[in-house]
Amino acid sequence: MTTSTRAARAGLLDAHLTLLAEALLPYRAAEPLLARWGTELAGILVGGGRLLVAGNGGSAAEAQHLTAELVGRLRDERRPLSAIALHAETSALTAIGNDYGYDEVFARQVRAHGRPGDVLLLMSTSGASGNLLAAVAAAREVGLRCWAFTGPTPNPLADACHEALGVASPDSQVVQELHLVSTHVLCEYVDRALPTALTALACQAAAAEVAASPARPVDPAAPPVDPAVAAGRPAADDGPVRAGVEVVVDPTADGRPGDPA
Repeated sequence: MTTSTRAARAGLLDAHLTLLAEALLPYRAAEPLLARWGTELAGILVGGGRLLVAGNGGSAAEAQHLTAELVGRLRDERRPLSAIALHAETSALTAIGNDYGYDEVFARQVRAHGRPGDVLLLMSTSGASGNLLAAVAAAREVGLRCWAFTGPTPNPLADACHEALGVASPDSQVVQELHLVSTHVLCEYVDRALPTALTALACQAAAAEVAASPARPVDPAAPPVDPAVAAGRPAADDGPVRAGVEVVVDPTADGRPGDPA
């Protein structure tokens, strides 16, 4: 008897937990991807980039949860990070839907807010939502990097994005629950990578400042500078080095009077 069959014959809670347990084993393989995404995202956000997130229904709630963790904080105190849940802008969402159709509600916002180098993260249990696919197309036009949390792969959204994390479960509730786990783990990796990202940013700024500093003009009429002098050492032809104390020899020091003046 398969795990799914046993789940169907159990109580609701047991059935749900059985499906969740069934999905957990393959889901563990997602950690390297989440770690890499977190590191990349930390560098993008501290460098002035932005994360755009969207989803429909329960996935919209999951997406908004993610942006709240970044703009607010997950655990420890840190600087706020720029993240926007596109579906949460209700006036823009309804105006775009009314004027351009529901498939454009995210795509038009991507074109408005996205900048080259930003990240678009889309959440979908089916991986087939038309408005999310349109958002990916718009993001690629603008120059954004596209990631997705989806259900089982392959699916259209995962194929359209640069990278995707697919949850191997036929149950949309289990998929959304593991998307929430993914959100928390991703934010943990962002926080872990922030100190390194901030140090790298400071080094880049210092290097840019040095590169932008004007060089000291050279006077062609000025005498050449001895390299030793430039280094703070006496020039090679300066003769004996004075130690700072003058020694005066008294001609009468041998006990004989000196010659009269």
